[in-house]
Amino acid sequence: MEHRSRLASILIHTAALLFAAVILAPIFWLFVMSISPAADLVAKPLRWWPSTVDFSRYATLLSTIPNSAGAAFTASLVNSILVAGMATIAAIALAVPAGWAVSRTPSIGWSLSLVIATYMLPPVALAVPLYMALAALGLLNSVFGLALVYLSILAPFTTWLMKSGFDGIPREIEQAAMMDGASLFATLRIVTLPLAMPIVATSALFAFLLAWDEFFYALLFTSDQRARTLTVTIADLAGGRVSDYGLIATAGVLAALPPVLVGLLMQRALISGLTSGGVKG
Repeated sequence: MEHRSRLASILIHTAALLFAAVILAPIFWLFVMSISPAADLVAKPLRWWPSTVDFSRYATLLSTIPNSAGAAFTASLVNSILVAGMATIAAIALAVPAGWAVSRTPSIGWSLSLVIATYMLPPVALAVPLYMALAALGLLNSVFGLALVYLSILAPFTTWLMKSGFDGIPREIEQAAMMDGASLFATLRIVTLPLAMPIVATSALFAFLLAWDEFFYALLFTSDQRARTLTVTIADLAGGRVSDYGLIATAGVLAALPPVLVGLLMQRALISGLTSGGVKG
């Protein structure tokens, strides 16, 4: 029995290492490309490690010299953070009460199903009405306008996630708090939300990643660096006649850092939600 347990543990750890290698290998290669001289990137046979380490591309993209690639990249980085942040905060602010209401009132569950059905439509089908709405509001090529578009995408998804999380919280806990004299708002704030913090953090993480990686609407509704996001800027770097693959890889590495930081922060929120959520007697 002990031999089988040890063998199973070895197989599980081996599978985990292989899975991690498959996930991390492209990221590692992206980093290697970002610090490789241009000659190494086209050398045959392929160099798996650069002959000389070159971090100059990071300085290029993080510079703020006017009309440079760095100025365009840093401006789009700020825009991406603002758009994804605003859309995520607004989506969670809407999803928490909406998800709780649908969870506690099954008779209106059809409304959420109807909204979720919009995900079956291709993005191009919504492009024209969204474009006309932004044009009428004067929000084309603006960070706030793009955040509103992303909110229309994220709100149904986060509401569905929050509804699933609230379904797992027994109603009896809320009823007991109300019987002790707590108001509905106090019950939600003191009892329900601490228990729901893991799903709140998960919803926020997924919403931020969806907004961060979105390309189609960002390309369609922005025309210059006032609102252009990272995905569009990186596409511009890759779309030239002569592409610097190392510079594109550097942009990819830098673009991956904010989501990683958000993931680490959300991981802490998940743990704190699991340990702090509960009802004390």
